[in-house]
Amino acid sequence: MFFPRLRRQAKWVFLFLAIVFALGFVGFGVGAGGIGLGNVFEGGGSSGVPSVSSAQKRVSENPRDPEAFRDLATAHQAAGNTREAIEALESLTQLRPKDVAALRELAGLYLTQADDAQRRANIANARAAYTAPGASVAGTILLDGRPLDPDPISSAVSQRLSAAISSALGEAQQASASAVATYKRIAAASPNDPTVQLELAQAAEGAGDTETAIAAYKEFLRIAPDDPTAPEVRRLLKQLQGSSTG
Repeated sequence: MFFPRLRRQAKWVFLFLAIVFALGFVGFGVGAGGIGLGNVFEGGGSSGVPSVSSAQKRVSENPRDPEAFRDLATAHQAAGNTREAIEALESLTQLRPKDVAALRELAGLYLTQADDAQRRANIANARAAYTAPGASVAGTILLDGRPLDPDPISSAVSQRLSAAISSALGEAQQASASAVATYKRIAAASPNDPTVQLELAQAAEGAGDTETAIAAYKEFLRIAPDDPTAPEVRRLLKQLQGSSTG
C-alpha cells in the first residue's frame, strides 16, 4: 500500500518540479538572451557576492578591516580559489582571534583542501599502477643472470607520478594538521561547547593525531556525559586508547 501511494505522490512532485524548472527557464532568460545564472554571479552581480578584484581593492585600502577580509574570503570561495580563501580567513582570524564562525569556516576549508589533495594522490597512485608498471617489473626479470635495464619512458613516468603522490600526500597531511590546529583555536574560544570537542576529535583522527583525538573525546565526555552520543564516544575512545597502547 505504501509504494503505490508513494508513486502517486511522486507524480505530483515531478509535475511541480517541471513547472518550477519551466518558470526558472523563462525567468532567467535561458536560451533567449536574458540574464542567466552566469550573469548573476559574474563580478558579484545581484548575488551579493563581491568580485575578487573589488574585495582585494578593499583589503588594500583597509588592511586592518576584518570585514574586508571576510568579503575577500567569500569572493575567493565563490571563484573556487580555496587556497586564497584560506589566506584571507587566516588574516581575518588574526584580527579577530575569537571569531568562531570564521574559524569554523577556516577549518572546513582546510579539510576540503586535505580531501582534494588526498583525492589527487589516489588518482596519481592509480595511474602509477596502470600506466607505469615497466619500471618496477624490469628489475624482477633476469637475462643471462642480470636484471633488465628499466625502460626509460616507464621510469620517467613512474618518477613523475611518485613525485606527484608524495607532494599531494604532504599537502593533505599539512592541511589536516592545520584543520586540527584551527579546531583547537575554536575549542579555546568555546571551552564549554561539546560539539567543538567532537569536531576536534574527528579532525584529529583524520590527521592521525591520536593523542589529540583521545583528549578531545575525554573533554567531550566531561562536558556532556549524558549526551545521546556519549555511548558512541566512549566506544571510540576505548578503541583509540587500545590502538595507541597496542
